[in-house]
Amino acid sequence: MILEGQQTDRLPAIVATNAALEAISRLLEGRRGVVFFQSGGCCDNSAPMCFEEGEMILGDVDRLVGSVGGCPYYMDFRQYEICIDSRIILDVESGDPEGFSLPAGAEGMHFVTRTEICAKDMHHV
Repeated sequence: MILEGQQTDRLPAIVATNAALEAISRLLEGRRGVVFFQSGGCCDNSAPMCFEEGEMILGDVDRLVGSVGGCPYYMDFRQYEICIDSRIILDVESGDPEGFSLPAGAEGMHFVTRTEICAKDMHHV
């Protein structure tokens, strides 16, 4: 079940499941905030990175495409172009996070995304 999302003209829709929102809420306890980043990596980069606010330096080509759980969600411009007519669903699964990403609210959990292709006229709803 999707609880929260954001859709604006010509931006991918970013939405989160109940489990992802609960994980974000746990991550925010004792932190000033968290930031999500999805690169143009392999396998459609289904494992977005999650960092404590201030721990990631964004580049000129990174795009803010929305927010989930009150936290900004950025994408590499190449991934952004691929996802322009998509709905990106942030969720959690068991398994350790990749790289330097924070776990999804508990040890042994990580964030994942799933992508649904949407009709182009969806942006004008």
